[in-house]
Amino acid sequence: MSAFPPHAPHTILCHHSPDMKKLRFTPLFTLAVLALTTLASAETRHVYFGTGGPGAEGIYRATFDTETGKLTPAELAHKINGPGFLTLHPDGTKLYAVASQEKEGGVAAYRIGAGGALEFFHFEPTGDGGAAHVAVHPSGKFLLTAQYGGNSVSFLPLDSEGKPGTATVTEHEGGSGVVEGRQKAPHPHWCGYSPDGKYAFVPDLGMDGIVIYAINPDKTAITKHGFAASVPGGGPRHMRFSNDGKFIYLLNELSLSVSAFSWDAASGTATLLSTTPALSEEAKAAEGFNSAAEILVHPAGPFVYSSNRGHDTVTAYKIGDGGAALEVIQVQPIRGAFPRNINLDPTAKWLLAAGADSNTIAVHAVAPGTGLLTYQRGSVINVPAPICILFGPGE
Repeated sequence: MSAFPPHAPHTILCHHSPDMKKLRFTPLFTLAVLALTTLASAETRHVYFGTGGPGAEGIYRATFDTETGKLTPAELAHKINGPGFLTLHPDGTKLYAVASQEKEGGVAAYRIGAGGALEFFHFEPTGDGGAAHVAVHPSGKFLLTAQYGGNSVSFLPLDSEGKPGTATVTEHEGGSGVVEGRQKAPHPHWCGYSPDGKYAFVPDLGMDGIVIYAINPDKTAITKHGFAASVPGGGPRHMRFSNDGKFIYLLNELSLSVSAFSWDAASGTATLLSTTPALSEEAKAAEGFNSAAEILVHPAGPFVYSSNRGHDTVTAYKIGDGGAALEVIQVQPIRGAFPRNINLDPTAKWLLAAGADSNTIAVHAVAPGTGLLTYQRGSVINVPAPICILFGPGE
C-alpha cells in the first residue's frame, strides 16, 4: 500500500539498497531499530487544510505534535479561491490543490519551503471546470483530477519540476438513476491508484460504481479498462485499498455504507463481496440530512474509519473475514459539525476530524489495540470551512 497516494501522508516508505541483504536482524539490531522508530514518531509535522465556504480565504497551515496530539493555531498559508482537496507529490516537496483562478477551475501547484511555507509556482486548468479531488501518481509523472460537475476525469502530465501541463479530459457516461436528483448523470468524485501503480480508480456517484483505468507507463496516459458495480443507489464517493492490496473499501455517500471488493491485480478486476452500513436506520432517520464523506484505512491495525455528515460522527470498523467484511465497533461524535474530511496523522495514533460547518479541527486518540477513538480534550482549533486535512513534512 505504500504506493497508494491517499495513504502516503501516514505511511513510512522503506527503500532497500543491495547492502540491506547483508544485515543480520539480531536482538540488539532490532532494539536499535525500535528505538529509532520511537524517536522518529515523536515529532512536529506541518498540516495543511483545504477549505471551501463562507469565511475561507485559501489554504491554511498549522503544526501538529504527534506525541501530545496538540495543534498550533492555524494561519493562512496562501490566498486562493476554493482550494478544496490537497495532495502531495511523492517526493514530499510539492503540494497540489484543486482550486480556481479568475473563475476557471484547475490545479494550483506549490513548493513546500522552510517552516512549511507554501510557494505558489503554477496554475493549470483541468479543461472541464472545478475538480472535486486530485491525486498524483506514485511515479510523479502525472496527476488526475475528478470533476463532479463536469462528469469527467482530467490527466495532467508533470514535468521534472512538478509543473502540471495541459489537461487531457476523459468523459464518463451514464447514470444509474436510482436516487432522483443525484444519479441522472455521471459524477466522478475521487481518484487514486492501485498499490502497484498500474491502474487508476475513479468512484462515480452517479454511475454507482468504480471506473477503472489502465495506466500506460510508456505513453504516460490512461485508458478505460473496466467497471466495478457497487450497490444500487449507494452513490460511491471515496475509496481505499487494504494494507495488503487485496481488497478495496468503497464509501457509498448516499446510503452511508462501505462496500468491500476483492481486487485481482493480475486482471485488473474488482468483485463486490459485502456492504456494511455506517449507521443504523434509526440513526439516519433522526437527522434531517445524512451523507458519508471520507474513508480511511489504518496503516497498521485491521481498522477502517468513515465520516458521517449530518450525524456528525466517525464510524470505526474492524476488518474481518480475511478482509472481505467490516464490523462496526464504534460511532464517535467528532465534536464539530458536518465532517467532510478526516485523516490519520503520520503515526496513526491520532485521527483529525474537520467540521466544515463548525469551522473546527478536532483531534481524537486512536487506541493501538482496539482502534477505538477517544476525544482529546483541549485539542480543537478553528479553521474556516475546512474540507481537507493533509499532513506534510516534519519540522
